[in-house]
Amino acid sequence: MATPRPIPGILDIAPYVPGESGAGETRKLIKLSSNETPLGPSPAAVAAFNDVAGTLARYPDGSATDLRQAIAEVHGLDAHRIVCGAGSDELLSLLAQAYIGAADEGVLTEHGFLVYPIAILTNGGTPVVAPERALHADVDAILERITSKTRIVFLANPNNPTGTYIPDSEVRRLRRELREDVLLVLDGAYAEYVHEADYDAGADLVASADNTVMTRTFSKIYGLAGLRLGWAYCPDNVADVLNRIRGPFNVSASAIAAGVAAVRDVAHTRRAIEHNDRWLPWLSDELQKLGLTVTPSVANFLLVHFPDAGALTAADVNDALKQRGIYLRRVESYGLPNALRITIGTGDENQAVIAAMKEILSASDQGAADE
Repeated sequence: MATPRPIPGILDIAPYVPGESGAGETRKLIKLSSNETPLGPSPAAVAAFNDVAGTLARYPDGSATDLRQAIAEVHGLDAHRIVCGAGSDELLSLLAQAYIGAADEGVLTEHGFLVYPIAILTNGGTPVVAPERALHADVDAILERITSKTRIVFLANPNNPTGTYIPDSEVRRLRRELREDVLLVLDGAYAEYVHEADYDAGADLVASADNTVMTRTFSKIYGLAGLRLGWAYCPDNVADVLNRIRGPFNVSASAIAAGVAAVRDVAHTRRAIEHNDRWLPWLSDELQKLGLTVTPSVANFLLVHFPDAGALTAADVNDALKQRGIYLRRVESYGLPNALRITIGTGDENQAVIAAMKEILSASDQGAADE
């Protein structure tokens, strides 16, 4: 019997698998699998969300005017060049929809965010993967893979799941050496956590070019992952394109209200940064004391590697942690089969994961010694 057939490429897509949450568990769990902020959202954002409850029969502002204005004021940007979406994921997909077609190519890095190839394939394009250098994006490798078919380059900076970044000078070199008709998309989902002097999320580059976009999210430092909210800073020509193809009410009233309050609560954002500044190096040091290799990170998570010849693999440790109610992120789908990604949690959660890992690794060492 004949059935409807999807367009070519759709069945080649590996569905995105989010971090495990322990759904259905009745015991208290420690979820460090999705890079969520341990501080939760701003109380002002929660209050704003609740205040909208009485107006849910009304459509939201289709232009998200108040939210764009708040983002512009806090970040010193032009509100007319901001486009909001249901998470930065939607905006990444809309950019691919607008600029990728059949026989076109989109370039991403070796361990880049899995949404990029999904977005490219969904629109009939071909993902082209540029190798990384020591888990860092390699501008030369990206440029070597640009062809006459290239329409878009996705660059997460900092990158997920590695936590690494490339300096602004390299991003600008990439932009200079790309053709003018290739759109460069700078995904800054974790930009708020970065302190390095040579880093820039991309707003200045966007302001000076007609072919570069910066995307950001409210899911990480602002703690609004459950509302699905993101934004893009675009050249006027790209903002016009996105506003033509996005849904007319793609951002809900509750997300707009909470987003305005969240971005304006700079004190809460600062506390989230300070928490990360304290616990990121602590967790990295403790993991290395256990004999594990940790990729230096500028984000709110760590990539920890297990010895290829060790008694325990990343999968073994992950399973043992789950038995203790601790959920980390497997990253084999990112080409990192023997590593785990660990979100920076509360102080108690960070200490608990280290204690559990000590117990698991010690038991393995003792078992090997008894053989």
